[in-house]
Amino acid sequence: MHALPATRHLRRRHALLLATAAATLGACARTSHGQRTTRNMAEIDHLLEQAVATHATPGVVCAIGHAGKVVYRSVRGQRAIAPVAETMTWDTVFDMASLTKAVITAPCVMQLWEQGRFDLDDPVCRYLPHFAAAGKSGITIRHLLTHYSGLQPDLGLTDKWHGRDAAFRLAMNTVPDHPPGSRFVYSDINFITLGFLVEKLSGMTLDTYATRYILAPLGMRMSRFLPPETWRAQIAPTQFDDDGHMLRGQVHDPSARRMGGVAGHAGLFSTADDMCVYAQALLDRRAGRPSAFPLQTRTLVMMTTPQQPQGQTDLRGLGWDISTHYSSPRGDRFPMNSFGHTGFTGTSLWLDPDSDTYVLILTNRVHPDGRGNVIRLRHDVATAAAIALSIPRA
Repeated sequence: MHALPATRHLRRRHALLLATAAATLGACARTSHGQRTTRNMAEIDHLLEQAVATHATPGVVCAIGHAGKVVYRSVRGQRAIAPVAETMTWDTVFDMASLTKAVITAPCVMQLWEQGRFDLDDPVCRYLPHFAAAGKSGITIRHLLTHYSGLQPDLGLTDKWHGRDAAFRLAMNTVPDHPPGSRFVYSDINFITLGFLVEKLSGMTLDTYATRYILAPLGMRMSRFLPPETWRAQIAPTQFDDDGHMLRGQVHDPSARRMGGVAGHAGLFSTADDMCVYAQALLDRRAGRPSAFPLQTRTLVMMTTPQQPQGQTDLRGLGWDISTHYSSPRGDRFPMNSFGHTGFTGTSLWLDPDSDTYVLILTNRVHPDGRGNVIRLRHDVATAAAIALSIPRA
């Protein structure tokens, strides 16, 4: 009569022991992974501290996002060292330089594409007729977005041109160095032209359009072209201009500065908080998760997968770098289908959709004399982040 209850008691006790053991093993595994992650994130601390100590950059703000959360934040060094020293802060506003291309201009262009305003393989001169000058009638919008247009790297600064009209004339009349589609040449003129395309098709200035349709929907309140004077104390200075004035809140890129601070290739200012919002929203939308990112999933997938001409080995998306000699921010472990971009002032963002990870590094490495260099830092931090997050070697 008492055998059945005793058997049930033993079974219950056995099940409880198994559950407790499983929970303990799981906790040990989680603790082990957490300790491993913490230990490897400490390696990133060391890399950032070393970059400041060796004057690769006066200061740095770094954020790593993974699985929908910011899992690492760090602030090191100084925001300014001239004319007076200032401590770097998490909320420092940085001149994002060429990150403007991928973060602002490319999505503006692709919003207009989603509206059916053009096809990617349309010639640019269909919408900007002056662009046909000097044998450019065969250059398409896709060529501009992938840097396969054959145009030279920049407008040139030898002539003392000034103003948006002058920049427009120079861009429209520029002479290609190579046939379109024949080779990858990273060119500011490509995105200067795309900025003019956005303005032509939208009827708005690029900064107005970007604020209304990219930044505002994402809630990026500390990101804009032409930052106001009230932001000045929070902005990381870059270099002295030709008149000996320290640039602080004025775009570092000389062509963008001559254009009044608003251009398709440079001019965005932003913070780590805002860029984390942007990066996670992009990854969420790309994966089909709920997101405020103002493009469709299929558009983002297309933008972040190879779109260069057939047979070319330098891999570029639409605005984003995938695999070229500019891809050092991938590090040694993020896969080939990850993507990102850099900025001349010392900014970079690299994203891996497979692991739902991004690595953001913001510096003003050009301050105060243009001698800083964060190429190795970008590579090493990405590698350490991937190891810490147990991302297998690519």
